[in-house]
Amino acid sequence: MSRRREHLLAALLGVLAAAVTVALGDLIAQFVDAGSSPLFAVGAWVIDIVPGWVKETAIALFGTGDKVALLVGLGLLVAILAVAAGILEYRRSPWGVVVLVGVGVVAAGAAVTRAGASVNWILPTAIGVAAGAIVLRMTTDRLRRWTRAIADQTPKADGIYAATSRRGFITAVAGSAAAAVLVGIAGRAMSAATSAANVVREAIALPKPTTPAPPIPAGAELGLRGLSAVVTSNDTFYRIDTALQVPRIDPAQWKLRIVGLVDREIEIGYDELLALPMTETVATLMCVSNEIGGNLIGNAVWLGYPIRELLKKAGPKAGADMVLSTSQDGWTASTPLDVLLDEKRDAIFAVAMNGEPLPLAHGFPVRMVVPGLYGYVSATKWVTELRVTRFADDVAYWTVRGWSDRGPIKTSSRIDVPRTGKTVEAGTVAVAGFAWAQHTGIAGVDVRIDGGEWVPARLADAINADTWVQWVYEWNATAGNHVIEARATDAAGGEQSGTPVSVIPNGAEGYHTISVSVA
Repeated sequence: MSRRREHLLAALLGVLAAAVTVALGDLIAQFVDAGSSPLFAVGAWVIDIVPGWVKETAIALFGTGDKVALLVGLGLLVAILAVAAGILEYRRSPWGVVVLVGVGVVAAGAAVTRAGASVNWILPTAIGVAAGAIVLRMTTDRLRRWTRAIADQTPKADGIYAATSRRGFITAVAGSAAAAVLVGIAGRAMSAATSAANVVREAIALPKPTTPAPPIPAGAELGLRGLSAVVTSNDTFYRIDTALQVPRIDPAQWKLRIVGLVDREIEIGYDELLALPMTETVATLMCVSNEIGGNLIGNAVWLGYPIRELLKKAGPKAGADMVLSTSQDGWTASTPLDVLLDEKRDAIFAVAMNGEPLPLAHGFPVRMVVPGLYGYVSATKWVTELRVTRFADDVAYWTVRGWSDRGPIKTSSRIDVPRTGKTVEAGTVAVAGFAWAQHTGIAGVDVRIDGGEWVPARLADAINADTWVQWVYEWNATAGNHVIEARATDAAGGEQSGTPVSVIPNGAEGYHTISVSVA
């Protein structure tokens, strides 16, 4: 057998051992906690340690597919390390096993340091690595026997001939591969079976709002082809968070605590929350990573209980100016206390979205919705704790990564139609999009063609000051290539900034600009 073929087979054995490790670790994690799965634990750890610019690059490149890209990247890294471990184990045993164990130590450390982790979170990685090491040693030993038998072409002392050695190798590899596949399928099946939260979610009977939202005006929707709907459906609503695996929370076990600088600490369960007078509101949420013209923004009808009411029951102490909210997976956000106490702002603990219990990926059973602030300082999903504190004393997840600790949403606008780069026919062309100035409202949108004069667009009826509003400009398009810009003006007279600004540290600025050809 050629040396190249030996190394190729050894590399495949390393990949096989890694597959056994990951599959068994994932299966054991279903008995411990889904977050303790080795690959997902390392992925969550990577998300935590990477600098802000890496996160922004990932979102810019992959959008809401950033987590898939991360998992693919981790898979490739695991494959490379597995190839190296296989070749090392074949040529210089036990160094391949040492590499496997070393990677396992990193994975176990990532798992046990996750929010809410216990020492038991080491078990999936430890058991998976042990099984992987056994497979690696066993299969590389069989490969050595086979290659020696081929080289000698004589019976070995233990009676193994080249043919039987080959069969022994193939049997060991096939058996290990089959076991990895079966264990992997079992792990994924158990993961689906343990998603009881989704079953429970679908059975929840939502309470009627004590304070219903006013009906959405018929004139809020312009009905133009290509223009995003004024209310974003749950399945198309953007999702940006740090959770590689969506938390599966049993609402019967969920508790919300309000602690810190308060006169009295409060703890409330899901059923207790649902029994409180519910407020329905329509509000737009937006990620601070949204580039000018981006789609990390959505508008929904929310049902929940006012955050200010629970905070008032807790009684914030003098000097407190910030609420540090914590997600079930340990993510934190810093929200100004005065915003959450604002009687004129519908900041709520949301339990429903567009008429149904919150989808798992959007925070079930409870999330925060705070109009007027970017999500990184307000929209905590799977929320479990509010700590009343001070900006001078505490920092949130993204604050320590270079983002500002307060994030009011900036007045902005977007052009949806026509799409940039498209060709349209000469004549009347509808240029349309959205504008938003949360908690202030939009007073007008202007459009400029080829750097000329700004001309006013027609606004659709606004739902309220906390939502985006559609707009349209009927353009008399002439043949040629054209550049179109849009700018918004809020109800207080503030004009959207045209100076380009990056999303870091507190949101992008600039005019959305598109290029079209007119035939």
